[in-house]
Amino acid sequence: MSDIEDLTTTELLRPSELVKPIDRKAEAEAAGRGGRPQADLSVRLAGIPLRSPIVTASGCFASGKEIAEFMDLRVLGAVVVKSMTLEPWQGKPPPRMVETPSGMLNAIGLQNKGVDYFLRYDLQALNAAKVPVIASIAGNTQQEFVRVADRLRGAPGVIAVEVNISCPNLEDRSSMFSHDPKATAGVIGNVRRCLEVPVFAKLSPNVTSITDIAGAALDAGAAGLSLINTLLGMAIDIETGKPRLGGVMGGLSGPAIRPVAVRAVYEVRQAYPDVPIIGMGGVMDYKDALEMIWAGANAVAIGTANFIDPRSTLDITRGIERFLVEHGIRSLSRLRALSGPRSSPPAPSATPASAAPSPGAPPSAPLSRR
Repeated sequence: MSDIEDLTTTELLRPSELVKPIDRKAEAEAAGRGGRPQADLSVRLAGIPLRSPIVTASGCFASGKEIAEFMDLRVLGAVVVKSMTLEPWQGKPPPRMVETPSGMLNAIGLQNKGVDYFLRYDLQALNAAKVPVIASIAGNTQQEFVRVADRLRGAPGVIAVEVNISCPNLEDRSSMFSHDPKATAGVIGNVRRCLEVPVFAKLSPNVTSITDIAGAALDAGAAGLSLINTLLGMAIDIETGKPRLGGVMGGLSGPAIRPVAVRAVYEVRQAYPDVPIIGMGGVMDYKDALEMIWAGANAVAIGTANFIDPRSTLDITRGIERFLVEHGIRSLSRLRALSGPRSSPPAPSATPASAAPSPGAPPSAPLSRR
C-alpha cells in the first residue's frame, strides 16, 4: 500500500500560476532575522533545537531544492525528505492520484531513487540551503530498513531519521509493520541500534489502538513519534466500475483526515506526556497547525497543502508568528504553557490569565499578555 510519502510535488504544480518572486525581506522577517519584533517560534525536538515547529511531511516537498525556488528553506524547522529505500523503487502503476471532495487519494508505491542517490544529490542541495534534514526510510524487510539506516550513519545535516513503517512487511505478508506491535518494535529496535541520531517512528492510524503501537515503538528505542500517516481509502469510477487508482486502494490525505490526526496526537500525548511528537494530517493553514500544537504536537508537518501552494509552509509559519504577536505571547513555548496540564483538552476560558483558543479558532480575543 502506498501513502502520501510517495507523492512528487512537481507532478501537481502549475508553475505559471504558482511561481512568485521570493520576497527576501519578508522571508527574513519570517525567519526572525530583521524588521519588527518577532515571536520566538523555536522548539526542541528530541533534544534537537529547531528554529520553527513547521517541517515538511515526507514526500510532499519534492527533494527540497525544487521548492527553494519559491521560498527560503531556512524558514523551516526541518525538511523531512521523501522516504528512501536501499535500491530504487518503481512504484505503483498509474493513475496514482485521485482528488476527492475533501482530500486526496494516492497510491504511488514509494517510488524513489534509493538511498545512494539521496546521499549523492538531494542531501547536498539541502545542506547548501542550510536547512536541517530528517531522513525518512522505508523497506520491505527489517534487514532492508537496517541497511538503509546504516548508509545514513554520519550523513552531514541529517539530524534525525523517520522510520516509515507503513509499507508492506514481506516477512509477514498479512500486515504492514505499523499494524503490529511486534513488527514495529523489531524494525525500530534494529534501526535504532545502528544510528546515533534520534529515531522517529511514523505510525499508521489504520489500527485498533495507535497508543499500543506507539508504546511498542518507544519501548524499542524510538526517540519520538510521527503521527499520522494516511488513512486507507478507495475511489471507483461509476462509468466503468473500476478503481480510479492503478493500485486499487490508496492513502487518503488532506482536510478530511485532520480530526483523526488531532485525535491520534492527543490520545498518544495523554499516554506519553514527554514524548516528542511530529503531528501531521490535513494541516492546511496556521489555525490547523495551532490546533495540532494544542493537541500535543511539538512540531507540525505540512503535506497536502504543498500541492496547492508550495509556499504554504512559509504562510503557516508567518500565521503562527502573527498569532503570537497579536496575542502578546512572546514564544511558542509560552503558548504551550497556557494549555496547562495535558489531562484535559485546552478549553476556552473567560479568565484572561488562562484564556486559550478553542482548537482552530481565530484569534478573536486576546490571550494573556506574557
